[in-house]
Amino acid sequence: MRWLLVARLRPFVLLAALASLVLNLMLLMPALYMLQVFDRVFASRSLETLAMLSLALALALVLAGAMDVARSRALGWAGQALARRLAPQALHASLQRAAQPGRSREGDTLRDVGALRAFLAGQGVQALFDAPWVPLHLLVIGLMHPLLGVAATIGALALFGLALLTHHLTSEHTQAAQRETRAAQRHAQSLLRHADAMIGMGMGGSAVRGWEQRHAQALATQQGLGTRMAVLGALARIARQALQAGLLGLGAWLVIAQHASPGIMVAATVLLGRALQPVELLIAGWKTLVEARAAWQRLEAPGTVAPQPARVMLPAPQGRLEVERVVFGLVAQRPPLIKGVGFSLEPGESLGLIGPSASGKSTLLRLLLGLWQPQGGAVRLDGADIAQWDRDALGAHVGYLPQDVELFAGTVAENIARLGEVDDARVVEAARLAHAHEMILRLPQGYDTPVGEAGAALSGGQRQRIALARALHGTPRLVVLDEPNAHLDADGEAALAAALRELKQRGCTVVVVTHRPALVSQFDKLGVLKDGVLEAFGAPSAVGATVRAVPARPPREAALQATG
Repeated sequence: MRWLLVARLRPFVLLAALASLVLNLMLLMPALYMLQVFDRVFASRSLETLAMLSLALALALVLAGAMDVARSRALGWAGQALARRLAPQALHASLQRAAQPGRSREGDTLRDVGALRAFLAGQGVQALFDAPWVPLHLLVIGLMHPLLGVAATIGALALFGLALLTHHLTSEHTQAAQRETRAAQRHAQSLLRHADAMIGMGMGGSAVRGWEQRHAQALATQQGLGTRMAVLGALARIARQALQAGLLGLGAWLVIAQHASPGIMVAATVLLGRALQPVELLIAGWKTLVEARAAWQRLEAPGTVAPQPARVMLPAPQGRLEVERVVFGLVAQRPPLIKGVGFSLEPGESLGLIGPSASGKSTLLRLLLGLWQPQGGAVRLDGADIAQWDRDALGAHVGYLPQDVELFAGTVAENIARLGEVDDARVVEAARLAHAHEMILRLPQGYDTPVGEAGAALSGGQRQRIALARALHGTPRLVVLDEPNAHLDADGEAALAAALRELKQRGCTVVVVTHRPALVSQFDKLGVLKDGVLEAFGAPSAVGATVRAVPARPPREAALQATG
């Protein structure tokens, strides 16, 4: 990733560096102007000389202003180029990680990309471009008088030492403050996602108090860091003023001793202020610099924003599903959730998975879809390990209805079209296949009805039926449904049964997790999963006794809901 970004940003960085060179050369002119005014204009009393010097200074300042704007624009373009390059990859990688077990679903990577873009467009990076030209200013001061040059160099080294001290005293605290702030933000987002349950059960006060503790810790760390930065920043400003005053005093002594002219005294003082300004700005903005550096290091971590490797495009599958003694566990030290499950389905066959809660049914579905990778065994679609498929290409042949149904902000049609281009005919076809067409037409604006954030404008049953239509969009060859009738009424359940029959007629392979016996008759095969083991598998009539022994739907254990 580093070399790709360097190649993309190199033109902008070179333009900014060139603009910085010209800018710093032009900013030598005010000091040289003062030197000439004190030493030549006052002595000669020539208005023509003053006019020509003033004209040259004006042209230099105009050019300096143009270079300052050019540098800001170049760095702004660099930030935009970086964001255009990294943001899509960052979001894609975040989606991939969020689908993995036990991973956070917050978009920290996108925030890191935003932090880098803001840094490139800010003042701190401009100080970095000015800092290399500090020796140029010190050299000019040394040419005016060696003693002034030595004093200015010692002062500059002292200020650079203060910058190193700032790094030593604040880097760890800056990263700690950033971690704690992000943790508090993630906790708040988690609370907002479960607002209905918390407010409904009177948990709001307890939730806020728990978040307040995290927030207070983050604020305390931020306050401590802010105090350190304020002290160091003030020390840098005072040090620069003291160094300028000291150089002015040394210059005055040289003037009195007739070793230098008044113009040299004034010009050297102005040049030292200009030379030390980038260092002072770096110290004042050190927190931003450390945060940008930490964001860059996180983005460089393996797999963070790495482009997806090119894969050979496999032919469209027929739907033959083979599960070869799959083993999967979330934690290596604990017993696996899925223990050697194996079965096969031919194209067009349907499988009903039943079993008590926390038996691993939802986990097995995620393995079938390739969302999670097993530690042992393999899941094959038409003979190819499902991990070998390009995810976007595979999505066109797979339909998935998760247990926790969430729709995206947009219209009903956009949700059914899976956020892609809305093809009216295909959207309506998917809705008809899900037997949700009539229900959608009764909505206020039909297929153009906004569903709200996460489908908040719809009932649970409506969301589930629209999500089923989304799963069936594009005539997939493998459809995986996790409790598709959990929120359905009698009409919705009848529509689901009709949809399953039509999928069978179309030769689509279907895997359904259900707790309701009414759907059992729809399946060609039935599997009973208990404690991660497939205890029975075969025709519904052959495993009927086992089915009757399984509770209809025992209460869920909240801690294991994600794996059931």
